[in-house]
Amino acid sequence: MDNPFKAVRFLVSAAGGSPAPAPDRPEVAFAGRSNAGKSSVLNAICQQHGLARVSKTPGRTQLLNFFEWPEPALGRLVDLPGYGFARVPQAVKSAWGELAGGYLARRECLRGVMLVMDARHPLGETDRQFLIWVQTLQRSCHILLNKADKLSFSVSRNALKQTRQQLSALNAQATVQLFSAVQGTGLEEARGRIVQWLESDGG
Repeated sequence: MDNPFKAVRFLVSAAGGSPAPAPDRPEVAFAGRSNAGKSSVLNAICQQHGLARVSKTPGRTQLLNFFEWPEPALGRLVDLPGYGFARVPQAVKSAWGELAGGYLARRECLRGVMLVMDARHPLGETDRQFLIWVQTLQRSCHILLNKADKLSFSVSRNALKQTRQQLSALNAQATVQLFSAVQGTGLEEARGRIVQWLESDGG
């Protein structure tokens, strides 16, 4: 079966002076710490190597990047700036809150958040803060434990088990899976979750 995500195309980057597209289609946002591999995850899901820019410099992406299907449109995917960067000015961190935070809090067509974490050290303090905040916004959240290819099978399964236990302890409603943008682990599960959100009525 052909991958419908291969039809996704870049639409526009939005920042302070560049407005976001009209909220006329359902959207799924990709969030995560800087260098967790968000852009690589998005590229893997869409089976397009250069769809989202990949940077090795934490805090480099400071825009909301919108991608969408051509007509007939399924919806949009939105790549948010990474959070948790340690080596950028406070003004940049504040700008993240205004841009990405404002989007997550007020975007009425947002159906869910794909939260990308590094499987080797998931649920860091900023991840926990972000997760709790997203839950207070009543946003659906699905966690991708990316870079699972860097762990052995048994270690990766244990990381998944421990993350589920920690989510339960936090009373977080988020679901979680293993993922590898390099090896393709978990691709179909992630795509299925995105389609489920985009086809929901938002209620």
